[in-house]
Amino acid sequence: MLRFRCIQLFTSPFEAPFIQSFKPHTSISCAQMGSYSTTSSSSQNSPKLVFRQLFEKESSTYTYLLADTSHPQKPALLIDPVDKTVDRDLALVKELGLKLIYAINTHVHADHVTGSGLIKTKFPGVKSIISKASNAKADLFVEPGDKIYFGDIFLEVRATPGHTLGCVTYVTGDGPNQPQPRMAFTGDALLIRGCGRTDFQIFTLPKDTLLYPAHDYKGFTVSTVGEEVLYNPRLSKDKEIFKNIMQNLNLSYPKMMDVAVPANMVCGLQETKSEAC
Repeated sequence: MLRFRCIQLFTSPFEAPFIQSFKPHTSISCAQMGSYSTTSSSSQNSPKLVFRQLFEKESSTYTYLLADTSHPQKPALLIDPVDKTVDRDLALVKELGLKLIYAINTHVHADHVTGSGLIKTKFPGVKSIISKASNAKADLFVEPGDKIYFGDIFLEVRATPGHTLGCVTYVTGDGPNQPQPRMAFTGDALLIRGCGRTDFQIFTLPKDTLLYPAHDYKGFTVSTVGEEVLYNPRLSKDKEIFKNIMQNLNLSYPKMMDVAVPANMVCGLQETKSEAC
């Protein structure tokens, strides 16, 4: 069963968000650039994922570009875009000959303004996506268990609340025709050798799952579930030690908090007055 959350009917999957509801196999409760291309080994006709990891230095934020280049229209999406690097990201989309269809956020960010609204003003066909639990504005609201398709590749939506109630992790699909190893875009829920003030069960994923956080402050770009199980100094501890660590971090008030949160509730465009941004 397909679940569409938009107010207008469309004739093509590339004119509208293509979200499919499903029951996940596992239960989850809780300008620097890296890149690679990968294909599934099961078939010559399997989708080809092109992936780019992009960096915004002021907030140490990662934006991720994914596309299915085996599809004729080369549909693409951006995860956690930043307003200050929208022009760079859209230039890359154009250079690679991709068709951007989604601008996705893992949660309502407090340390930068999302670029999703600005992207929509430049590419009106792009649809913004965020979790329904975030209570922010978007064209499409996803819930745990939804699938987001771009071409023949899809992302699963998994709830990872704690950092905010609306935090979700986007995980590449599990199947013979999906790229391997799997990739998890964790937002602020799980960082490399750290976490974003949250509790969750991302560790139920296979140990070779690649983890791509929304931030890194030490120069790391990617990790795996297996590495974080062994070496994450917070999450390798028991519950009481974890609580004590998190309660005594003495973190400063986020400098962009008062600007970023109100803006990100409306796709980064505070003047937006419509129901969907």
